[in-house]
Amino acid sequence: MSQDNSTEEDQTNAKARRAKGEFVRGVSGFRNSIGDPDFPAEPGRYHLFVAFNCPWCHRVILARAVLGLESSISMDVAFPNRTGELDPAGPNLWEFAPDRIASLTGKTLPECTQETGTGEALRLAKQIYQREGSDEQSVPILYDKVVGRIVNNESAEIIRMLDANAKALGSASPNRTKLVPTDENTQQQVDTLNDRIYTAINNGAYKAGFSSDQAVYAAAFNSYFDALDWLEQLLSDGRPFLAGDKFTEADLRLFPTLYRHDPVYYVRMKLNGARILDYPNLWRWLCRVYAMDGVAGAGSLIHCRQGYFGRSWNGVVPLGPNVPKSYPEAYLHPELAIDVSSGPAG
Repeated sequence: MSQDNSTEEDQTNAKARRAKGEFVRGVSGFRNSIGDPDFPAEPGRYHLFVAFNCPWCHRVILARAVLGLESSISMDVAFPNRTGELDPAGPNLWEFAPDRIASLTGKTLPECTQETGTGEALRLAKQIYQREGSDEQSVPILYDKVVGRIVNNESAEIIRMLDANAKALGSASPNRTKLVPTDENTQQQVDTLNDRIYTAINNGAYKAGFSSDQAVYAAAFNSYFDALDWLEQLLSDGRPFLAGDKFTEADLRLFPTLYRHDPVYYVRMKLNGARILDYPNLWRWLCRVYAMDGVAGAGSLIHCRQGYFGRSWNGVVPLGPNVPKSYPEAYLHPELAIDVSSGPAG
């Protein structure tokens, strides 16, 4: 099978690349689909394990929201910081811990839950995998509550199966969007967008932020901002969404990264070449998507700030940016974007 560059990273010489300081994302091990004989499309059958700070989880949560599946697919939310060095189970594990206190707020985070999908009140996402003999520990996880099995843990595939089976899964939205268009030309356009967005932007942010080699970082940095320039130009013809008049999977996959860029990635991922606010077309696109039904509630910058900066060496979480407005309030103001050629954007 050929490598799908819009779904997962090429694993060629991954061990050697990591040894040289490159961040190489691993491959998800559970690749079943809703609609397979063992996993029929039924309302109330499926469950998601996610973390709000994780961008791969974010796109699955977004799909659940915009497809009208929030009442038919249940969901548990992990705390944004993983376990520490002194945890008896080990460090760096996703934990369902609604009583943990966030250092950013000094309070518990209301979105965080106990684990309810398995019926066993497990503490760690790792334990869900261990029940099936796997040593994986990532989120998101799509889980079948009827047979007690993991269906899939690759976010790109989960999005597509939710989209393809939305009606059978019990979508509450009669006018729901279709993430993958039915016409072949638009499908090809979306696939082309997905490929570059994943490689240069979604995964590229991590290449820049987590690789320890200066040349790898520089290549990722340049590729990331080249892709933003390309998307800014694409949107310059006035189209509301990346593939034209309708919101598609390409928009959904881009949104979690750009949502994080100004308040988190600009500093944490060393992507300080520009803000999204400095790209008038992309900023207005970002605000347009944020205003869609269900989108604002499908993410949390408190979780993002806590999760990314709370894992830094001193655990201190930056409070800004506050100019021109605090985030995510800024996403309610498309007019904040400054168009150099025409002044303030309307």
